[in-house]
Amino acid sequence: MELLAQGWDIFLHLDVYLNSWAGTLGPWLYVLLFLIVFCETGLVVTPFLPGDSLLFAAGALASRAGSPIDLWLLIPVMFAAAVLGDSANYEIGKWLGPKVFTRQDNWLLNQNHLKRAHAFYEKYGGKTIILARFIPIIRTFAPFVAGIGKMTYFHFIFYNVIGAALWVLLFVGGGYWFADLPVVKTHFHLVIAGIIIISILPALYEVWANKRQK
Repeated sequence: MELLAQGWDIFLHLDVYLNSWAGTLGPWLYVLLFLIVFCETGLVVTPFLPGDSLLFAAGALASRAGSPIDLWLLIPVMFAAAVLGDSANYEIGKWLGPKVFTRQDNWLLNQNHLKRAHAFYEKYGGKTIILARFIPIIRTFAPFVAGIGKMTYFHFIFYNVIGAALWVLLFVGGGYWFADLPVVKTHFHLVIAGIIIISILPALYEVWANKRQK
């Protein structure tokens, strides 16, 4: 419980922690930010890492006078982390899928599931990859499933790059441009909490809609 409480405190006060880490790490802060975003998007076992809120907080820190973070270096670093993370996740799914989905008679690990997933991503995959960027947890699994379904890499990387660019520019830019607003300065932790809540609303709606339909 103590670990969870500490993690939640970091989520809510990312601006404070980033400023502290910047003072300790210096330029290595970019490496830390890269690794967090890369792991959150690239490893299916770390969907709990901050994504939207981290980008917003980093953008807010970059807007301050004398900030150790340069906006024009932050954006390409975060963009590279997002693209490479999704690409790694895709490759993991592509490599793991054929090894796991090998039987016709298994209701869960069935080859027919792979065929359906492949057909779905070829038809709707572009929109899925882009929209998933803006939904925590979903963005971690979307490229993995795309790889399992053997979505063509050219199709995947095209939408991966577009989604990463939109995601990074929206949240880093939002943090940078709105950081000086009094409400953001005074209630930064509430803004971060709001970003998290708004981000997960689409997923919650889908769960509710599916239960209602059933």
